[in-house]
Amino acid sequence: MKKSLIGVLLILCLLLCSCSSGGPYTVTFDTNGCEDPAPLTLEKSGKITQPENIERDGYVLQGWYTDAAMTTPWNFGKDKVQSDLTLYALWDADTADEIQTGSNDKDFSSLRTPGSQESAYEYTTYFLPGMDGTNQPYVGDPMPYYEDGVYYIYYLKDGGDSYNHSIYLATTTDFVTYTEYDAPVLESSRSGGQDAWIGTGSVVKVDDVYYLFYTGHNGASNMEFKEKVMVAKSDNLYSFEKIEGWYITPPADLRQKNDFRDPQCYYDPATGKISMTLTASQDGTARILKYTLGKDLGNITYEGVIFTNPVGNFWNLECTDTFKIGDIWYVTYSAQDDTLWYASSSEPYGPYGQPQRLEGKLFYAAKHVEDGENSYMVGWARRSESASSTQDVAAWAGNVVVQKIMQKENGELYLAPVDAVQEQFTTRRALLLDSAHLVAQAGSRYSYTDVFTCYESFVITGEFSFEKQGSFGLAFDFNGKENKYKLISLNPADGLVQLAFNEGDTLITEKEVELIPGQNYTFTYIQEGSVGVFYIDGEAALTVRIYGASGKPIMLFAENNTVTFTSLRQYTK
Repeated sequence: MKKSLIGVLLILCLLLCSCSSGGPYTVTFDTNGCEDPAPLTLEKSGKITQPENIERDGYVLQGWYTDAAMTTPWNFGKDKVQSDLTLYALWDADTADEIQTGSNDKDFSSLRTPGSQESAYEYTTYFLPGMDGTNQPYVGDPMPYYEDGVYYIYYLKDGGDSYNHSIYLATTTDFVTYTEYDAPVLESSRSGGQDAWIGTGSVVKVDDVYYLFYTGHNGASNMEFKEKVMVAKSDNLYSFEKIEGWYITPPADLRQKNDFRDPQCYYDPATGKISMTLTASQDGTARILKYTLGKDLGNITYEGVIFTNPVGNFWNLECTDTFKIGDIWYVTYSAQDDTLWYASSSEPYGPYGQPQRLEGKLFYAAKHVEDGENSYMVGWARRSESASSTQDVAAWAGNVVVQKIMQKENGELYLAPVDAVQEQFTTRRALLLDSAHLVAQAGSRYSYTDVFTCYESFVITGEFSFEKQGSFGLAFDFNGKENKYKLISLNPADGLVQLAFNEGDTLITEKEVELIPGQNYTFTYIQEGSVGVFYIDGEAALTVRIYGASGKPIMLFAENNTVTFTSLRQYTK
């Protein structure tokens, strides 16, 4: 009797277990453009295999998704069917007949050191002044000005034939190629005057006269003021003559005679006045000041402090700028030894709200320029004193980097690639893997997959989604040493995109960005020479410096995460 009862109970348990497993389940495939395979029927929960021989003329299959919006990828090796399911095919236009393989545009095989590679690069988009003999000059503090289809990029030339940061000029119509002018447009004083060194300024046009306001710097003990605002004029934009005896000194209530610099000026024909902002320090705290002056440079009026550093630990707010997009006014500045910041206001010159970082610390001293259609930030990319260093990127002056200013509906700003810059990359390159679709699964150790090749100049595009909070992104080889890899890392847990050396141990720069698991994002990465900018499209930008990677694989990596990359592509010029 007991045995019979036990048997009945076992049968009931088996029946209950069978019922609890569910099923049968139907899996339907929507190919989005070609013949759909027959549906699958599963008696219970389980894995399925990917349909074979799914082809669509002119397209490459990128993967399958659980929704028509293509936001949630299906992992055939991991995911289990637990209810009726429809999977949707994601296709990418196939230009396989145009895909090119082969070596770099330039052969770097014999250039085995980062330094030798760097000296061999031919920078055009990320402008760098031409060599002066064996000396490589660099760009400091661009002062952009636009007129009649031409962007005039004035800059403090560091090294070469420049005397104490004299101002030089390069012009461009598209931010892709530049015309460099050999002679300085304004030279610092060789007689030891107030402008023994020149600091940042700006160009403004008043009627038919161009004024170049700049910082005159002299820290000699016999000088009453370490810095003054000075001015030069021109009728041609290519050569300026100093106006002797004209200057502005710090206001008396500032109670200091040192940091007073970086004038940014705009002329309002309606009022006949020039508005000027500049940065200064008061009681050890950084300030942005405002002046107005007449079109004849007279009637100079100090209008007070318009912005005070809210963080409290920056001793200066360099290269300040103010501009309007839509109905919102913005102030930007590069906090000393920190990143590019901005704050917004509904009124000209404030009061401003809480500032936010616009970029990382390698995109420095950026100022805005507009052409009536678009607005841009023009700055310089920091460099390392040694291309072999994996410790820091902190040297003053570097390459010109230009990024497009974009405005969200809520008024927040972000940076995007310049259209013409990205459009110059038209040659599609073969990937180092068979598919443009990759699922990176990693535990506590980094996992790497070779996907791209580091050419002298290239752009990478793609999409990604992730499941967990671990880091992932692009990894660059450094002398074949895995523990020295340089990483452009996305860290959802901390809400950051970062540049780190030594496989993440040495942080170089970072920018806040909110990333949500399960959401689909697109990205764009543009690199020329050692300078690169990584974009999470519509969200954030981060300028990086990657030495010693040319000719080597670029890897996609993950750590403590499962990341799906799709629509991966690479282009060169």
